[in-house]
Amino acid sequence: MTTGALLATSGIDVAFGGVQALSEASIEVARGSITSLIGPNGAGKITLFNVVSGFYQPLAGRVVFGGTDITAMPSHQRAAEAARIPAPGT
Repeated sequence: MTTGALLATSGIDVAFGGVQALSEASIEVARGSITSLIGPNGAGKITLFNVVSGFYQPLAGRVVFGGTDITAMPSHQRAAEAARIPAPGT
């Protein structure tokens, strides 16, 4: 993972029953960038978003926001962590 990324996921695995929804999913979002996640229906876009937000816990991998590993944090603590990061240009 690049240390300069505001948000990064690394090696995210999620399965629902026997269906592997995400396998080693990794993304990096630079501070101040506009980033999109595109793909066909069923590709895992919402699943990855739900992992980043804390709604789902991954079977493997980690989520880092602002240099802090937030993988095990509940959603409300992730929101508080996000509120501490200053906006670009401030």
